[in-house]
Amino acid sequence: MHADAPSRTAYRVAMHRAAHQLFDHPRIFDDPLAVSIAGLDDASELRAERGRLQTPTARHLRAFIAVRSRYAEDQLSHAIGHGVRQYVVLGAGLDTYAYRRPEAVDGLRVFEVDHPATQAWKRDRLAHGRIPIPGSLTFVPVDFEHQTLAAALVAAGFRTDQPAFFAWLGVVMYLTLEAATSTLAFIGSLLAESGVTFDYAISRNALTWMERMAADALAARVARAGEPFRLFFEPAELAQMLANLGFGRLEDLGAAELNARYFHERTDGLRIGGGLARLMTARR
Repeated sequence: MHADAPSRTAYRVAMHRAAHQLFDHPRIFDDPLAVSIAGLDDASELRAERGRLQTPTARHLRAFIAVRSRYAEDQLSHAIGHGVRQYVVLGAGLDTYAYRRPEAVDGLRVFEVDHPATQAWKRDRLAHGRIPIPGSLTFVPVDFEHQTLAAALVAAGFRTDQPAFFAWLGVVMYLTLEAATSTLAFIGSLLAESGVTFDYAISRNALTWMERMAADALAARVARAGEPFRLFFEPAELAQMLANLGFGRLEDLGAAELNARYFHERTDGLRIGGGLARLMTARR
């Protein structure tokens, strides 16, 4: 992303989350702040774009964006049930967990990590939407050219002597392998019950011909926004890498598994299409 500008993809993701609140019923992911934090004073702008947002491609993408947020928060709930009281949102963008559920769990500390420009933009959105910032939230602006994640978190009050759960959505595919491995190694070094949920892009040679066409079209759109995809994995290779980094419990879900878990009783046809990306949870 550009050093002096917020992430364009973070804005687009926020718009898809807002659209999910308006057009999909029942919702996979319920976010009453999605419209206001996207910078919309009301929903009329999105409703005016209904035709464009209801194409099969838009619905498939919206379904994945909604379900990855739902899945990550389901995994957070599991971690909380096992005593975790630190939650780190990496590449937080316009994520709203801390503002929707400020008192949901006694003692839970939330750390939002993002590029300084994107974080400043988010704080403007919060002010514009009159969304209060809870005392349980700590903003952690990180310029990875000059800081490490570990150092920035510790400086912000993160405890390495306590377990933590991380959500890392819509980020890994934009990184280098070295940057992704470094972050996963840090999480893998933390105490038992620590873990991370993230999504990742599938290697092109593992896709069908139709999936490659869809992947190429999506890659072209994000490249035009100045944030090209850089990192792809094959599931077996990623699982081995995570095992080498200290993660002993993995759950790796593709479209078929996610559709069966979250979309199987729907009557509106909303579901994830294709196999371009998967969701991974890795725990210590």
